[in-house]
Amino acid sequence: MVDYLVKIRRSACVVKGGRRFSFNALVVVGDKLGKVSFGYAKANEVPPAVEKAIKEGEQMARRAKKLQLKDKTIPHRVIGKFGASRVILVPAGPGTGVKAGPGVREVLQAAGIENILTKTHGSTNPINLVKATIDGLKQLRTRETVANLRGVQL
Repeated sequence: MVDYLVKIRRSACVVKGGRRFSFNALVVVGDKLGKVSFGYAKANEVPPAVEKAIKEGEQMARRAKKLQLKDKTIPHRVIGKFGASRVILVPAGPGTGVKAGPGVREVLQAAGIENILTKTHGSTNPINLVKATIDGLKQLRTRETVANLRGVQL
């Protein structure tokens, strides 16, 4: 499993003696073979927050279904949605690379996708972008899968 740190955020709680800070970590975990998930955790220091997020991500990745990919890219165009975020994923030819912004890029790299074009619309909140990207990847179907579902010969 590989993990990518997407975002660390600091939040403050005002107490009698001043401010008490805590940290949130968003981590994407995948096996580069089609399984991808994310973990989100909080702690009083950065390293424990990251460790907790990685642990949560690995547990969710074990339960995640394997994505249906086609030669290091995706089989068709798809739009992932979560909250106010929209992520458009478009297949690309060999040598294109991962053309994606932060949040989306980490998910695609963890899934093992090497050639893809993306565009985000709406909210650019990293948590929503990660969830929208994973939603889009879950919608992918290969020609063989669709043929089996319809009971048609290719």
